[in-house]
Amino acid sequence: MTHFGRGTLPGFHEGELAVQRRAGTEEEAARLTGMMAPAELGGGVARFLADRTFAAVTARDEDGALWISPLVGPPGFLHVASPARLRVRAVPAEGDPLRRLRAGQAVGLIVVDFAIRRRLRVNGTLAGVGGGELGVDVEQAYGNCPQYIQSRHVLPAADSRPDADAVRRGSGVTDDDAALIRRSDTFLIGSAHPTRGNDASHRGGPPGFVRVDNGRLWWPDYWGNNMFNTLGNIAVDPSAALLFCDFTTGRTLHLSGRADLEWLSPGASGDDDHTGRRVHFTPRQVVAGHALR
Repeated sequence: MTHFGRGTLPGFHEGELAVQRRAGTEEEAARLTGMMAPAELGGGVARFLADRTFAAVTARDEDGALWISPLVGPPGFLHVASPARLRVRAVPAEGDPLRRLRAGQAVGLIVVDFAIRRRLRVNGTLAGVGGGELGVDVEQAYGNCPQYIQSRHVLPAADSRPDADAVRRGSGVTDDDAALIRRSDTFLIGSAHPTRGNDASHRGGPPGFVRVDNGRLWWPDYWGNNMFNTLGNIAVDPSAALLFCDFTTGRTLHLSGRADLEWLSPGASGDDDHTGRRVHFTPRQVVAGHALR
């Protein structure tokens, strides 16, 4: 359902519908189509955004690779300029794979308050980049339930000056990367659809819910809102991006690669939530550094 142009009839796209049918959740998902109406950033949405300090953006780099990157700032760095325009007074840090964002492309944002366990997804078009700010023409904005959000406080450091020279780039995960992944209880995932644009989403679970095996990652899918925005995108376009953050040290781990959905017998080995689904991810590009703080 991600990113439809104004004037386009809202509806789930072919990938979302296919996953809903396979999972048997079409009726439940259909009840949520009202969330897909063009966004008006007013009232409670504007107030929520005004107080937040953490977001992440899904977009493509200059070579077309998909990434998801953190955006961190003081309260007020997410500013509703009009009912359909969001100003983000932050840009990806030095060394971040999305440091040189191109305007005119579809973007997906997720805004998370870990302390109160609330999140908001925002999808639209990156209308402008400059002066340390991003301008987003918003087409969708809708909340998700607090399920699986791990409670914590995320505050930007006062002397936030990431060292681009400390950033490591490669094609595979190192032992240190694998250790960060295995102890993580949270990651963010970016996905895309050829015509509906990009999406950013949150995944959470107990430490160790993301497994690393021979350089590949996999994790069980958990029960959620039954819309399958992320899995629906992956069903059509396997391009995906992951972001892991060490919220203590500020270390970030960006992965860009391919995701594939596997259907299992519910309760099979590794099917932690008995959904009968898990996702495999093969990294093609890795960027590791200290861009969060």
